[in-house]
Parts: sequence; C-alpha cells; structure tokens
Amino acid sequence: MVNAQTCNLSIRGKVIHLENNEPIEAAYIWVVEAAQGAVTDQTGNFNIKNLCPGTYAITIQYLGHREIKDTINLRDNSFNKTYRLEEESFNLSGVEIHGHRDAVQTTTAVTALYGDALMEARGENLGESLKRIAGVTTFSTGNTISKPVIHGMHSNRIMILNNGIRLEGQQWGAEHAPEIDPFLADEITVIKGAETVRYGPEAMGGVILVNPAPLFTKKQSLTELNLLGGSNSQMGNIALSHSGGSGKIKGLGYRIQGSAKRAGNVKSPDYYQNNTGMSELNFSGSIGYSSPKLGIETYYSFFNTSIGILRDAHTGNLSDLENIIQIGRPFTDGSFTYSIDNPKQVVSHHLAKLKSHYHLNENWKLNAQYGFQLNLREEYDRRRGDLNDKPSLDLQLYTNTLDLFLDHTHSNEFSGTWGVNLIQQANSNIPGTGITPLIPNYDMFNLGFYLLEKYSKGPVELEVGLRFDSRSVQTARYINNELQQADLNYQNFTAFIGGLFQLSPTLSLSSNLGSAWRPPNVNELFSQGLHHGAAAIEIGDPNLNSEKSFKWVNELEYDFKKLNLTVTGYANQIQNYIYLNPTGENVVSLRGTFNVYEYLQATAFFYGFDFAGSYQFTDNLSGYAKGSIIRAKNTDDNNYFPFIPSDRMDWGIAYNFGKSASSQTNKLTLSNILVSKQKREPDFDIAAAPPAYALFNLAYQRGIDLKGNKLNLGLQVQNLFNTSYKEYMNRFRYFTDDVGRNILLKINYKF
Repeated sequence: MVNAQTCNLSIRGKVIHLENNEPIEAAYIWVVEAAQGAVTDQTGNFNIKNLCPGTYAITIQYLGHREIKDTINLRDNSFNKTYRLEEESFNLSGVEIHGHRDAVQTTTAVTALYGDALMEARGENLGESLKRIAGVTTFSTGNTISKPVIHGMHSNRIMILNNGIRLEGQQWGAEHAPEIDPFLADEITVIKGAETVRYGPEAMGGVILVNPAPLFTKKQSLTELNLLGGSNSQMGNIALSHSGGSGKIKGLGYRIQGSAKRAGNVKSPDYYQNNTGMSELNFSGSIGYSSPKLGIETYYSFFNTSIGILRDAHTGNLSDLENIIQIGRPFTDGSFTYSIDNPKQVVSHHLAKLKSHYHLNENWKLNAQYGFQLNLREEYDRRRGDLNDKPSLDLQLYTNTLDLFLDHTHSNEFSGTWGVNLIQQANSNIPGTGITPLIPNYDMFNLGFYLLEKYSKGPVELEVGLRFDSRSVQTARYINNELQQADLNYQNFTAFIGGLFQLSPTLSLSSNLGSAWRPPNVNELFSQGLHHGAAAIEIGDPNLNSEKSFKWVNELEYDFKKLNLTVTGYANQIQNYIYLNPTGENVVSLRGTFNVYEYLQATAFFYGFDFAGSYQFTDNLSGYAKGSIIRAKNTDDNNYFPFIPSDRMDWGIAYNFGKSASSQTNKLTLSNILVSKQKREPDFDIAAAPPAYALFNLAYQRGIDLKGNKLNLGLQVQNLFNTSYKEYMNRFRYFTDDVGRNILLKINYKF
C-alpha cells in the first residue's frame, strides 16, 4: 500500500547482463503500484521519478531474457540498484553474449558521448570530439594535431583504450596525437578519476574508452555510411561500416569498417597556414563467436596518417624566430594546396586483439585478452639534398599486452574482479637518419596485480581496489660513438575507495579517493636534441623520480523535472610532477633556430571543478551550459605550471521543430564558447598568454526515417563570425592564429 505523502522519491538503477556485465539498452522497467515505467538508455541506466513513500513491486523485462521481479520499500531515501538479467536458455550461467563490451563499473565521475552527441562530433579527431565533455580540453600543436586533456593531465597521464586494449604509441610527444579513428566508436567514455588500480600506471589522470557497438549474435545486418565536407581546408571525409550476424551459426557475428580523410592548408581568418594539410586512411574489422559457456572475439585496426607541420614554426635564424614570435603570425599569407611537404609526420599504427572468456560456474567467469601493437612514426625536417627524403626521427615501437582476470557476479549485492596484466614493449630507432636519436632504444616490462570489490544495496554503492606494479626499463644508444646504457626499476602500490550515494530523490553524490603513480617516461629522462614535430629542443633529466599522487573526485548530480545539473569537484596532490618548461634559450643550427625546453620536477597541486547543466524551457526550447575551472600550482616554487587550460564556458540554446514525443531529431542550436586569458602563467614563457576570446557556433541536425532506414543530415558553422583568436593550449600560438570559420556538411545513412 502506498502512503499519501509527499511524492518526491525515485527508483534508479542499471540493467546489465549477468554473464558479462555488458549494459542492456532498451530493457523495460515497470512499477505496478505507481503505474509508471521506464526504458534503459545506452549505458543501461533508468530513473523512475515522483514516487511516494511505500512498498512497490517492480518488474524488469528484456526480450529473450528471464524476467526479474523485485519488491522495493521506499522510505526517506530513493532507491538505487544494479540488476543482472540472464538469458532464457540459461544453463550454468551460459547466457548468449551480446557483444563483448563491459559496462563501466566505477564510482568515479563518468561521462559518455553517444547517439546524437557523437553524431555531431563525426569528422573531428578524438581530442576535438571530447571537448564536448565538461572538464576535457585539448593540448594541440597547430590546428591538425590535438590530444585530450582531463583536469589538466594529458599524454602519458591519460590512458586511451581502443576496444579494450590500451593504446600504445609514442604518446609522450606533445604533437603525437592518438592513433585512433573515432569512426570506429559507437560510444566514447571519459572517466575523470585516478584509475591506476583498474588500468595501470598511465591512468593517473583519467581514462578514455573508445568502444565499437557489440557484435550481432543472430541473423541481422546494419550498414552505416558517413559523408562529410568542410569549407576550411576543403576537408573531405568518408566512412563506411557493415555489421552482420550469421543465420547458420548461432552466436557468430562480424564487423568491417573503414574511413578516409583528406584536408589541405588550414585558413585562419586573414591568411592560410602553409603546409598544414593532412591525409588519413583507416580500417578495422572484428569477428566473434559465443556459446553458452565460451565466448571469443578477434579484432584488428589500422591507422595511417600524414600530417604537415606549419612551415613557419621552423625558422631559419634567431632574428626570424624573434620576429615571428613578436608579430604572432606567419611571415607570408600562404595559399591553399593539398600538398604536404617537410616538415611533416607520417604515422601508422597496427592493433590486433584476441579476447576470450569461459564460465567456470554460474558466478565466476575467467577472462583472457591478448593485444599486439606496432607503431611506426617518421618525422621529416627541412634538410638539404638527399637528406630531405630521409626522416629525422624514425621510431618503431612493438607492444604486447596480456590481461588475465576473474569476474565474480552474484544475485546478491557483491561483485568484483581479480586480475593480472603484463606489458612488454620494445622501442627502436631505425638507423639512417643521420641524426643522433632524440630518445634511446629501450625495452620495458611491466607486471601488475589488482583486485576490485563492489557492494551495491539500496541507495548506496561502495567500491574498493588495490594494485601492485613492478616495471623494469633498459635503454641504450650511441652518442658521439660512445655507448650509453641505463637499467631502471620501479615498483609501487596504489589503492582507491569510492562510493555512490542517493542523497534524496533528486540528488546523488559520487566520491572517489585514489592514489596513483607514473614512472618517468624515456623521453623525460633522456631527450637530448631537436624534437622536429614540436619545433623545439628538449632536454631530459636521467635523475627524475616517479610521480605519485592522491586524487579526490566528487560529483553531485541534481535531476528534477526540467532541470539537470552535474557539478564535479576535484583535488589532486602530485609529488615529483614532471613538466616541460621553456628555458628562454635557443639553439641555432643548419636546420634552423629553435627554443629550448627542459624537463623539471616539482610538487604540484591541481584543483578545480566542472559543471554541466540543461533546462527545458518549453517542449521545443531548451538550453545548456557547461564549463570548467582549473588551478595548477607549483607549491615548491610558489609558481604556476605552463600549458594549463584557462577557464572556459560553453553555453547555448536549442529549438526542436518536431513534436516532443517524436524520436526524430529536428534541432537548431546556437552556442557560444567563452575562454578567459590564462593569468596564472609561470615566471617565464616565450610569449605572453593570448587574450580571452569568444566564439559562436551554429548547428542544425535532422533525422529522417526512410522505410525502416535512417538518414541523418547535419549542417554546422564553427567560428560563425570568423573571429581571430589564439588558444593558450596550442603550442603554435607563438607563430599563428587558430582556425577561422568552417562550414561542415554531414550525411549519415543507416540501412
């Protein structure tokens, strides 16, 4: 019997597969006494609001799965629980696998791009796509190379997973963008906490999960075509994917996907930037099979790109370098061309994965995953004669990873994972460049053991984790015909504790406190020379120590009627923080004149907050706002660190021309990005931080049903008023403005 009291409680939860923790989309939840229902979203979550205190019978249904009935007593607090559905033909927990993508099971702050939001980001690289998430910005080198930044952390402090495999390229470089095609993703998830326990040492700043859709397990097919064009740089982009399932072999599914992209010189509002074109060619494919007790999946992806480096970033003499920094723009206006000349990068990346799992019994599942990666990076400088055709930096990186882990899930409140992972890596400088390598050859081996346990009941979820890592690194190279070698060893324990609490029917809190660590990378220890793509001399320090941090992340979410608001606050104390600092010196050589940077170490304190909110003014009109503020203090010197994102806010209004009950998109959005000047600079920088700026963007998106097929049309105008500006987080802001107006046309067809 339901009491006649204030009806402001809610039942929230997540629905996942008992067999593999994969989220279930479109599961149906019905509350009998309230005569209310809900459908789970792509992440498996649901929320039924405006319930009175009392006792409710709840039913959870999903086609082909056993129905769950539960009784819930609502009193003063709302209710939150994870439900695990099993297949109707369940035998020793042998549920048919619906793909191999696990749900994100963490109590720290998590945000995902999928659906319409991901559709709007199509055609952008990974870093630019993720700027749609509050607290995520980019660290860029020019307008074609960008890396995601989470709460001020990037490069080796952010882990990116391509379909569950940690992406291992030469990510230590500021201008080394992630070697991944965003078109392969059905969902991109950002975890903002220190996730070292779960994923390993390179996850101290956060994790980015790039996941394709689960493979089909029955006879069906889906083909998706994307066509994009951009006015600025005259960019063209095509992507095609096809997924299918076998009708003869139950549980067998496959997918193939590919994309190609070509762009010419980027145009700032007043001039073209010479040699800023790029080309890209990518492919991925996977095949998987599942039976009641065994599942197996293979996956392969290939990424290949050629990227031009702004020609004026490589100046001929000291006077030219000083002049271009002073005027802040290229010496010539440039012209449009698709040609890519030196300086440039040519990068290819191969990734192969084999994953399997086996059910030991109805509660325990054994998982094994092997990954192989080959990263080939060539960086070309402007050189004389035949040397112009030879790379100045030629690196070959092999990586093998092995993950073995045991999942336990139960019908009660407990679940967890125990695991071990191994990483073996070998980096080689290919001979024949005629230049002393920037970094030495090295072999690295990392062994990690971890355990995670989770308790969920009612309005509370609690999670704890513990990990131990041991890493060894051996390096060798010749300098002036003298062999230089090093043998390094690092070990560390990490741990975390977190919770998710439903404080009231409309307010929830997640809190996560975690320790993390990161051993210094080889470039930070041993760089001794010109980093061609960055147009800088970089000097390492072989005496650097491991970074160790404590990060506390808290997230409040308020959801009531027309208003949704999420605020994330964090504090991150890092001992031995490693950073690249401009010295104010420069080096003049036959290849040009370059600024000198050195790797230093200090105690750092990062803190700040992100916010994201939306409000539904009417059935057709809505608004949103999101932003971030970050502070990063060098507490040893009472100074600030270079290249920390400045305060920013993105807000806008959207009008939906369709009916509120319609599932078809027909929306016009006007947005405004406000970025302040970075006033917290280090004592010395090559040039002062650029002024604040404001950009306006316009977007229209329309979805059309065509006899069971779906056509999506998009028109976007970025930098609507062709504003001249410079982004502080762009390393080439010393030499050029950022990109001007860009008109994008996007066509997506699913059939």
